[in-house]
Amino acid sequence: MTTPNSPQATDRAQLLSALAGLGQVDLAIIGGGATGLGVALDATLRGLSVVLLEACDFAKGTSSRATKLVHGGVRYLAQGDIGLVREALHERYTLLHNAPHLARPLPFVMPGYKCWETPFYGVGLKIYDALAGSAGLGATEFLSAASTQRCIPGVREQGLKGGVKYWDGQFDDARLAVTLARTAASSGALLVNYCPVTELQHEGGKVVGIRCHDAETGQSFQIRAGCVVNATGVWVDEIRAKDGQAIGRKVQPMVAPSQGVHLVVDRDFLPGDHAMLVPRTQDGRVLFAVPWLGKVVLGTTDTPRHDLSREPNPYPQEVAFILGEAAKYLRRAPTREDVRSIWVGLRPLVRPPEDEEGATKKISREHTVLVGASGLVTVTGGKWTTYRAMAEDVLAKCMQDELLPAIRASRTSDYPLVGAPRDGSGRKSLTGNPGLEAYGTEGSFLQMLPGADIELAPGLTEAMVRFAVRHEYARTVEDVLARRSRMLFLDARQAAALAPRVADIIRSELGRDPGLEAFLDLAAQYHTLPA
Repeated sequence: MTTPNSPQATDRAQLLSALAGLGQVDLAIIGGGATGLGVALDATLRGLSVVLLEACDFAKGTSSRATKLVHGGVRYLAQGDIGLVREALHERYTLLHNAPHLARPLPFVMPGYKCWETPFYGVGLKIYDALAGSAGLGATEFLSAASTQRCIPGVREQGLKGGVKYWDGQFDDARLAVTLARTAASSGALLVNYCPVTELQHEGGKVVGIRCHDAETGQSFQIRAGCVVNATGVWVDEIRAKDGQAIGRKVQPMVAPSQGVHLVVDRDFLPGDHAMLVPRTQDGRVLFAVPWLGKVVLGTTDTPRHDLSREPNPYPQEVAFILGEAAKYLRRAPTREDVRSIWVGLRPLVRPPEDEEGATKKISREHTVLVGASGLVTVTGGKWTTYRAMAEDVLAKCMQDELLPAIRASRTSDYPLVGAPRDGSGRKSLTGNPGLEAYGTEGSFLQMLPGADIELAPGLTEAMVRFAVRHEYARTVEDVLARRSRMLFLDARQAAALAPRVADIIRSELGRDPGLEAFLDLAAQYHTLPA
């Protein structure tokens, strides 16, 4: 058993050697985002042999591009999805409990500029509290205009009538994904990033395994599995199409991607430790202004998108929408020149059968688990907050369809993730730069690595880069500066300036090209707004 003081290594050669020697496993998972990683951990803790393969890096896609909120879904409450909200509120509490070093409560304020807004939204949020029950994080409060300004000093004062304060959670999505991977690995699962699945293996019309290849060496591997789970997010239909083609069946697409854009600006636009939520903008969407890791995240949009780029670009009208709406509620209106980074995520919304309208607001935000004719299990939809419940549902469906043997009950509801303090303590806030606090109990080990006293940027030391390579599966500059550290998402220009030093450290650790030029191109995309 790996102890907190001696983290498990993620040596690439050892991972590939283990992959070559697998032969047969109970469960093969395709996709290393929130859902796939959650399934891997749950299945491993129940005693199954598990392999998870990710084509790029863990959380490279949607799972690193969330609004950084662990929430029950205030907007879903307004839509009447009581069951979805109740489940998410329960899972919110569980996530905060199991990873207190990566997720913490966060107070929100809804400012009101019309007399009816504060009582109207306040009543709804009292219902939100009631649905949370004992899993609540704090009571909803009605605020005067003066109290609202004290909570969110950056709010526009003109016409402010009051506000409502309520509680939700906040987290670091990409670091949580890596932590899930490491927790599953420490429990016996084999997880390999940069190892895309190229083929599904079939016998008698049933899927019996997968073929994959290492993107670095080109080495191929074939693995037999009692059950194969497709957890590739917005890309699930690509895997389903391969499966259908192999068994001679036409597969109807089940995902309609929706694009969410986020802009990052400096903290002085919204000082303090409270987030701001505007429940209904001019076009009926929700606007967030969330303090996160020393910056403020503004978002988000909900725009149908039909291509599936790994790095989607924002549309000009999305940027204009966010800046325009933010200007209505912030005392100092952010401009295009104030944006430090812009990033886009694709949500895998589940398409109703024969849907032709393309309107994402009519498409389910809940997750779906589907078993195809070949026995391929596909899971998509949902959100980060409910990743653990989604994993339980996937394994229940696998057992129901006799793709897995009957196994013991899930243990993940009260299972601390790697680095989580056993006493439930953690950092007080994610609104400032976390530094060592993001590593929880592993912080003391990290301080013993070379370069622990060499700060590359606030909150990032040379030792953290070495730790990412040695213990967190990092292979490239992007892995380190986009997901182990979040610098690319916070300030793309600063990330680009730091990249050569990070590349040198990675090169000294791995003796290979760390992808510096590719990262500089990506950083340019993250600080370039569409015209």
